Amino acid sequence: MNNVRTEPAPTYNNGQELPYEFTAEETLMLEATCEIIERKYLRKSDALRSPELTRQYLCSHLAQEPFEVFGVLWLDNRHRVIETVNLFNGTVDGAAVYPRVVATSALKHHASACIFFHNHPSGNPEPSQADITLTTKLKSTLALLDIRVLDHIVVGGVDTISLAGRGLL
Repeated sequence: MNNVRTEPAPTYNNGQELPYEFTAEETLMLEATCEIIERKYLRKSDALRSPELTRQYLCSHLAQEPFEVFGVLWLDNRHRVIETVNLFNGTVDGAAVYPRVVATSALKHHASACIFFHNHPSGNPEPSQADITLTTKLKSTLALLDIRVLDHIVVGGVDTISLAGRGLL
């Protein structure tokens, strides 16, 4: 496949070129992978009950995102996935997250529980203190609506860190 660029390379806000760029073919393959996973595993199935499958799905879901994306897996009362929602898009090092928008989305989806996720485009999944503080705030907000926060997974490339796994929830 020919990788000749026909438009300028995407750049960070400071003008530096992004560390990678997917070809059109790779982008189509990633989109097809996400569609297969969603069709096979996410529609009211029990397939994401395994932390490993959840981790793999989120790595695939966020693979082509050059900027930070904050999202949520809305779950029913049996912890089956209702829908995956990317709620906020940010920059290379952060995304503004608003509890009111998260709560509105939870009510819209009739969720009973959730798993938050976001990526670190740097490739380092280590959660920041801001990530931990935000998770605590969102957990308190959703508790008022009787919606359980099961985890917050930070994705850095193919590596992930679970805040629940670290005892931070």
